[in-house]
Amino acid sequence: MTGPVAIQTQRERMLAGQPYDPGCAELVAIRKRAQALMRDYNATVYGEDAARAALMEALLGTWNGAVIRPPFYVDYGPNIHFGTGVFVNYGAVMLDVCEIHIGDDTQIGPNVQFLTPDHPRDPALRLQGLEWGRPIIIGRNVWIGGGAILLPGVTVGDDAIIGAGAVVTRAVACGATVAGNPARPIALASQTEKVC
Repeated sequence: MTGPVAIQTQRERMLAGQPYDPGCAELVAIRKRAQALMRDYNATVYGEDAARAALMEALLGTWNGAVIRPPFYVDYGPNIHFGTGVFVNYGAVMLDVCEIHIGDDTQIGPNVQFLTPDHPRDPALRLQGLEWGRPIIIGRNVWIGGGAILLPGVTVGDDAIIGAGAVVTRAVACGATVAGNPARPIALASQTEKVC
């Protein structure tokens, strides 16, 4: 029987949610590549479908034809995975130090932030420049209102609604509607929660 595999590189540590050094050469190179691809993508206009497709294929882990209105901002790109039929409105920020998965047919309003990175609470540790993260997982057919912020480690169940401006700090159940800061479930007269 073999023991756990040792995590060697800073990139492997980052993706595993362990403390890592974001200033290491490999991670800096990936961010530089992402910045160049974002710059080119954000300079495109409606109708430049072939150019946009090529740039998203190069930038993202899984694109699946998602409609993404520029400007669009990422840390790395390969850690972002879109299902089919996804729509992302203007100004999305996806800080993907850990994976971000967006389920099929999800709609994302303008200026929504997906924030997987986290930082030490201890000021002495912060001075060391280390950070870590936790993945964000969004189910299928989710509607995320404009200006919402999703924090590290959040999962959102299928058919959920995130209200505009909500700050999502914990898991959202399937079919639930949440709003506020921090986001809390709210009842809608026309909504019934379903079992996942």
